[in-house]
Amino acid sequence: MTSMHQPVSTAVVLMAGMGSRLRATTGVLPKPLFPLLGKPLITYTLEALARNGLTTVHAITGYESETVSKRVSELAPPGVKLNFVFNRDWQKQNGISVLAAAPRVTGEFLLMMSDHLFDDALIHELITGPEADCLALAVDRKIDAIFDLDDAMKVKTDGNRICAIDKRLTDFDAVDTGLFRCSPEFFDYLERAKIDGDCSLADGVRLAATEDKARVVDIGDLWWQDVDTPEMFSEAERNLADSLGRGNLGGAGQGDSREENAAQADPEP
Repeated sequence: MTSMHQPVSTAVVLMAGMGSRLRATTGVLPKPLFPLLGKPLITYTLEALARNGLTTVHAITGYESETVSKRVSELAPPGVKLNFVFNRDWQKQNGISVLAAAPRVTGEFLLMMSDHLFDDALIHELITGPEADCLALAVDRKIDAIFDLDDAMKVKTDGNRICAIDKRLTDFDAVDTGLFRCSPEFFDYLERAKIDGDCSLADGVRLAATEDKARVVDIGDLWWQDVDTPEMFSEAERNLADSLGRGNLGGAGQGDSREENAAQADPEP
């Protein structure tokens, strides 16, 4: 991860799961469509990608695929091409959903979850940063500020290298934000990580880490939020309103175009 190149323009967004833990709040509505501050949850993701110049989005669907695809297609911002990929094995772990995108992806891509929210600057930092080699995971080292730490995916690092990743880690120094920059090589690690035809995203990261192919990017003071439970949803509403108020999500001067973003980026070393 030493060289700079053109910003990533393709994203893979996982939206295949049922979102069972949030269904007490969402009811029958698929999770990506649940309103957050009056807008479908997935809208924040799509708009953030558009503001950062990502023009192709592969949306991996599963549960209520037809409903999700139809509604999300109506929410696509101008200039964003949405490709819906149905994962017939959506009830398996999320690594299988990532693999569903493999035939569609030829270069580096941003990988993210449809139920995670981010400051625009975090997406900008990843897509304009150094090449991922195999994968670069955005991590949060503000451990004391993590909402529902018990549920978080913990990461143990050595500098910018991933040493271990698991929700059950007791020795960790960072938390997985669910935002990655990947090369197509990561698909190979997911295939190799399969056990009985199934694997998680973390399984692939863990295997890549054993071969020194997994790096981290520290998000510093930037904001992100998982929206996986009713409690997380309430926390997201509060933090999202605050972030919007600060202009960190589509505010003035914050990712309005690729040209503006490029002008704000650090010069090449």
